[in-house]
Amino acid sequence: MRAGETKNSGALDELPGDLMMWVLIVSELLVFGAGLAAFLGVRVVDPDGFAAARNYLHPALAGLNTIVLITSGYFAARALDLSKGQRQSSVRWNLLWAGLLGAIFLVIKIYEYADVAGQGISTETHPFFTFYYLLTGFHALHVLAGMVILALVAWKTTSRNVEVGTAFWHMVDLVWVLLFPVIYLLA
Repeated sequence: MRAGETKNSGALDELPGDLMMWVLIVSELLVFGAGLAAFLGVRVVDPDGFAAARNYLHPALAGLNTIVLITSGYFAARALDLSKGQRQSSVRWNLLWAGLLGAIFLVIKIYEYADVAGQGISTETHPFFTFYYLLTGFHALHVLAGMVILALVAWKTTSRNVEVGTAFWHMVDLVWVLLFPVIYLLA
C-alpha cells in the first residue's frame, strides 16, 4: 500500500459484481416494496373488493410463471457458477436459456393481460386492478430489461459481467416470488 492510500475492506468490497448494480437492485426493491405496501394498505380498506377482483386473474398461469422464473434463475445461477471455471460456451447457453424462459414468462403474462383486458377490466375498474397492472407491468418491464442484460452478458462473457447480470436477474426473480402470493393468492 502506498502512502496516502487507505485499505477498503468493508462489506461493500465483498459484494459480487458492481456496486452500482447493487444500488440499482436495492432501489428497485424499495420501489417494489413501496408498491406492495400500498397494495396491502388499500386492501385493508376493501378486503372483499380485492378478493372479488382477484377472481378475474389466473393464479394457475401465475404459478406456472413462478416455475418459469425460478427455473430461469437456476440457469442464471448455473451460468455464474460455470463462469468461474471459464467455460464460456456453457455460460452463454445457460444465460440464453435464462433469457428464453424470461420470454416465455412474458408470453404468458401478455396472454393473461389480454384475457383480463378482454373482460373489460382496466386500471380504472377497481383499485386492485390499478395495482395489478402497475406492479406486474413494472415487473414485466424488468423481465424485458433483464433479458437484454443477459443477452449482452452472453455476448461479452466475463466473470464480472456474469455476476452483475445474474444479480439483476435474481432480483427480478425475487420480486416475482413476492408479487405472486400477494396479488394472486392472498385471501
